[in-house]
Amino acid sequence: MDIIFSSCTVQLGGRVALHPLTLRLEGQRIGVIGLNGSGKTTFARLINGLTLPTEGSVSVNGIDTRTQQEAAKMEAGFVFQNPQNQLIMPVVAEDIVFGLKARGAKAAEADARAAATLKRFGVEDLAKRRVHELSGGELQLAAMASVSALGPRILILDEPTSQLDLRNRRLVIDAIESMEEDTVVVTHDLDFAARLPRLLLLHEGRLLADGAPEETIALYRKIVGC
Repeated sequence: MDIIFSSCTVQLGGRVALHPLTLRLEGQRIGVIGLNGSGKTTFARLINGLTLPTEGSVSVNGIDTRTQQEAAKMEAGFVFQNPQNQLIMPVVAEDIVFGLKARGAKAAEADARAAATLKRFGVEDLAKRRVHELSGGELQLAAMASVSALGPRILILDEPTSQLDLRNRRLVIDAIESMEEDTVVVTHDLDFAARLPRLLLLHEGRLLADGAPEETIALYRKIVGC
């Protein structure tokens, strides 16, 4: 990935959600930690144009999110914290096929790509399952597969292990670590964050740390007092 924030500022509802930020993200796996309200989700949404800068700019693999918003969304897929809100069709495979057809894929191609993506994530058994019957971990994996099938080079994951039990957490982390796509992961899961090669710490809309997980997590613990 090559994501560049240039003097990027975001104001939401009259408050500064992200103070001026100049930063370059490169590599395959990057994590983002911080307290609730620290600007993590705003930061993540900037990467594919779901949120646009009030001032400054963001580019993702050379695509300006303001002037090429649709291209940015295709380059960087976003998996929301609540995947049930992202899966709009009643059956998992149908949801993936729906997204592919919306991007212009023919029926046979969409069916094949949906099957191949579910297999790549190791969840081909979910293909005919109804979304409302899935566990939390299955929902997360289905949402990740649905976004991945569209072919983004980067996946942005917002709290992918939130509220999962130990088994499902393990399944989701294994899937993330085996992904072909580059990933930006927003997480409160510090054990998972510690496994990522580069970690950012946001606090009150400012970047406080950017580096190795051990030092970044130590600073975060100092801020929260634990």
